[in-house]
Amino acid sequence: MKESVAVNLVLDELRKAEVYGDPLLNFHNGYAVLLEELDELWDEIKKKSHLIDNKKLIKEATQIGAMALRFLIELC
Repeated sequence: MKESVAVNLVLDELRKAEVYGDPLLNFHNGYAVLLEELDELWDEIKKKSHLIDNKKLIKEATQIGAMALRFLIELC
């Protein structure tokens, strides 16, 4: 995947999260949101290789990127 495509996916996800998601309340809440997304990515990675869904990997990695940006924007 090209860098520009990845960045656009993350920015699109960030915009959705800003519109539909609750704001991050504090560092602990921000960490919990990031950890939840990371756990979802890890759940997909742990599957047997023939069962891994590349679209799900992209979705979860995109959500991690968006939540990391949200953490920076809202809490730092």
